[in-house]
Amino acid sequence: MTPTRSLRRIPCSVLLAAVSLAFAAPVSASGRGDEGDRGNRERPQWITGWGTSQNGASAVQLTNATVRMIARVSIPGDAVRIRLDNTYGAAVTIGSAYVGPRVQAGDVAAGTNRQVHFAGSPSVTIPAGGSVTSDAVQIQVLARQDLAVSLYVPQAKVNASQHSGAVVSSYYTSNDAGNVAATEARTPFVNTTTSMWWLKSIDVRSSSSPGAIVAFGDSITDGTCTTLDAHDRWEDWVSVRLDSTDAPGAPGSGRFNQRGLKAVVNEGIGGNTVTRTSSPPPDSAPGVERLERDVLSHTGVTHVVLFMGTNDIRREASAAQVIDGMRNIVERVKARGLTIVGATIIPRHNRPPAGTNTGWNPAKTAIRNEVNRWIRTEAAFDDVLDFDKVVRDPADPDLINPPLNCGDGIHPSPAGYYLMGQSVDLRLFDDSGRH
Repeated sequence: MTPTRSLRRIPCSVLLAAVSLAFAAPVSASGRGDEGDRGNRERPQWITGWGTSQNGASAVQLTNATVRMIARVSIPGDAVRIRLDNTYGAAVTIGSAYVGPRVQAGDVAAGTNRQVHFAGSPSVTIPAGGSVTSDAVQIQVLARQDLAVSLYVPQAKVNASQHSGAVVSSYYTSNDAGNVAATEARTPFVNTTTSMWWLKSIDVRSSSSPGAIVAFGDSITDGTCTTLDAHDRWEDWVSVRLDSTDAPGAPGSGRFNQRGLKAVVNEGIGGNTVTRTSSPPPDSAPGVERLERDVLSHTGVTHVVLFMGTNDIRREASAAQVIDGMRNIVERVKARGLTIVGATIIPRHNRPPAGTNTGWNPAKTAIRNEVNRWIRTEAAFDDVLDFDKVVRDPADPDLINPPLNCGDGIHPSPAGYYLMGQSVDLRLFDDSGRH
């Protein structure tokens, strides 16, 4: 589209309907949906239905223990496969792995826990910095259903490669509790973590989903200041709305499930930057470095939402440096034939420097406004989500509106995340371009 575009947004007053949960339609021997199923189904295909970004190693050491990671897939299907990454750990052996629908806490629905194999083997060794993907596991899953992925670690003093800010409770046994991956009851899983260990993504075999949307961002995508286990980030609300056939007044309401439900994948990292040009250096691999690992490597991606930049500016990056990094990401995403949507940087309140935190000041706000102007009027994004306009204070557009400020002057409150998710025009994701 042309550099200057109108921003299409749904009014924030749109109300959500109840989440529609239904088992995926049976798949016939031909691989197509049964006769009479709505719309024309495609052959079943793998789509990434959940994912996360690893950003370091866990301080917890595991010895002869089992972990149970909880992840919510966003589309229905008749099989899954799991991807385990070991980006920040020493070589680790997974002695046994299982997956099943979570009922509550660490409980798996009775009779549903399924063993996972890797190239036909019940165990797998992931080299340092490596990644493995499992064989298909036949299991019926719902849209927005929690799955429990249980991994037995037979080695001693293992530090997991992790995503540290999952905002979801997962579970693990005491050391030397042994292999309880097949156990469906929560009883052995006596410890809780809000980090995600080794589990990188879950692909769902779907005969209906047309693809995946990847939210590629920092803490405001990761979910800082959202509610533990509530799944109330901005992209979670987008997923709910996509799954709701009766959302009153929503542009295209009733169309999305006819064409199939798009997956929404959260690839945010707290504190993440676009580039490594800032000072002090970023705490995690910046967007230009992790794009392949966290976005382009996923299956069935059609759209990417790029929502970063505030941490670059906080770390003394110039507008030109942020823009150059965003251009790099846009070009690489488009080279894969994918659609990329940019999101404007929301306000950040002034704060004096403290230790390694370089703070925020009016000069940095001026840089933010310059980058936002470029995003809105010059960037080669296919469209723009103007989150800045959604959460800014009407009395002072350089500040977050007080009811939408979680209290730190950086992150939205849960109400702010809700309004951000409500502001997204679902029609932005209503085309193709599959990776």
